[in-house]
Amino acid sequence: MFRFLVRRTLGALVIMLIISAVTFWLFYAIPRDPAMMSCGKNCTKPMLEQVRHNLGIDHPLPVQYWEWLKGIFVGRDYPGFGHCNAPCLGYSFANREPVLGTILDRLPLTLSLAFGSAVVFITGGVGAGMIAAVKQGKWQDKAASSASLVASSMQIYFVGYIAMYFLVGKFDILDNPSYTPITENPGAWFSGLLLPWLVLALIWTANYTRMTRSQLVETLSEDYVRTARAKGLSRRNVFFRFAWRGAMGPIVTIFGIDLATLIGGAIITETVFSLQGVGRLAVDSVDKSDLPMLLGVTVLSAGAIVIINIVVDAIYAAIDPRIRLA
Repeated sequence: MFRFLVRRTLGALVIMLIISAVTFWLFYAIPRDPAMMSCGKNCTKPMLEQVRHNLGIDHPLPVQYWEWLKGIFVGRDYPGFGHCNAPCLGYSFANREPVLGTILDRLPLTLSLAFGSAVVFITGGVGAGMIAAVKQGKWQDKAASSASLVASSMQIYFVGYIAMYFLVGKFDILDNPSYTPITENPGAWFSGLLLPWLVLALIWTANYTRMTRSQLVETLSEDYVRTARAKGLSRRNVFFRFAWRGAMGPIVTIFGIDLATLIGGAIITETVFSLQGVGRLAVDSVDKSDLPMLLGVTVLSAGAIVIINIVVDAIYAAIDPRIRLA
């Protein structure tokens, strides 16, 4: 297992280097004037020249990327603005602060939103899918399949505003969405994020219900499962010892990708509920012409996907030891 994880980690580092290089090229080579897109809306001509000098626009693109990459490990000075300590993902000239500091300020909210909704949709989706698979062809199966079809066709921006109107405004069942750090007030943290969790989980639960059902139905028809039943093992024992474990591999893989996407920023959800997370930060960066901040959020999102994939690989290898040989 250790060698397996080492190989995956080294591969992930190479992937992150490639992603950062390609992303940097897209952000700084394609725009006509990257300095203008980094200076902010209230940019003056002297400030624009200062930003252009700090970004090294007059140098070749590989040199610009090297200076940005070097800043991650040793930090970087931005004359006229300040110093960015390592790890430095760039400097937001619009906000006059390092990019990473702003992202870290917003990250706890996004993590709370991602993990809270993940608990809801993985529990509800997998549970409903298991019931539908066991009761295949019966009313429970049809009800779960129909509900998942309806829920998966909905959009967060539609469900979110409807839920806000009825559950918060009209009937006052739930608190208005907000964020309070869990270390300050766990009760306020839970109540403030409950509605976003439920709305975000509604669409994702539908996907996991259908996925779990299809995987379990396919696994229950495998020869080794039928052989276990023929040997006299109970249906419950066969289901949880053989079928459930065999069906979880693909679900764990997809869950890792979905969770990493949420950590990278649930843009629509944070916008609908006016939550100041990483996703909302990306939207604001576009509006404020803050290219360094947008680059930092993009690299962070890619890093979240890569890291979660390593964790998923480890879990997948624990579920199926044959994966360790890959």
